[in-house]
Amino acid sequence: MRVSKAQAAENRARILAEASRIIRETGIAGAGVDALTRAAGLTHGSLYSQFGSKERLVAEALETASAASGLKQERDLVPGGGIGRFAARYLSPDHRDRPGQGCALAAIGPEAARQGEPVRAAYTGGVRRMAARLTAALPEGTLDREQAALAALATLVGALILARAVDDPALSDCILAAGVDHLSAPGQE
Repeated sequence: MRVSKAQAAENRARILAEASRIIRETGIAGAGVDALTRAAGLTHGSLYSQFGSKERLVAEALETASAASGLKQERDLVPGGGIGRFAARYLSPDHRDRPGQGCALAAIGPEAARQGEPVRAAYTGGVRRMAARLTAALPEGTLDREQAALAALATLVGALILARAVDDPALSDCILAAGVDHLSAPGQE
C-alpha cells in the first residue's frame, strides 16, 4: 500500500523526533532499530525506506536534536550578553537528569568518535553551531572570542558528561556548580 507524500513526511518527522530522544537517553548503541520503530509506531520497512540505514537515521536525528537545542539556546544566548545565564541552565540538575530532552553533544559525545562519517559530520555540525552561538554571546571586549567559546563549549559538555557519569549525587552537583562558577567568571559573563 502506497503512502502519501504528506504521510511519508509525517512518518519521517515522527521517526526523527523519537530517534533523537531515544539516542540521547540510551546512546547510539542502545538505540536498536526495533526500539526506534516501536517508539515511532512504524515498521522496519518504513524506517529503511525513509533513511536507508540506521547510521543515516542517527545522523539526521542528531541534526534534529541540534536544531531543537538551538531554539532553546536562543533565549539565553543574546548577542554580546554573556554566557552565564545559559551556563546555569545548561549545567542544571534538571538538564543533567533529562538527557532525552537535553543536549545531544553531551548525550552521545563519547560515542560520536567511534561512529562513521555521517554521524561524525552531524556531530561536528552541532559543535560548530553551538560554538558560533557562544561566540556571538560573549561580550565584545573578550579576547579571541572563538577560542573562548570553544573552551566554554568544552567546559559545558564535559561537565555535563561527568555529572551524569559519576555515582555520587553530591559530586555530580559539585561538578555542575563548578562549571557554572567557571563560566560566570568575569570575561565570560
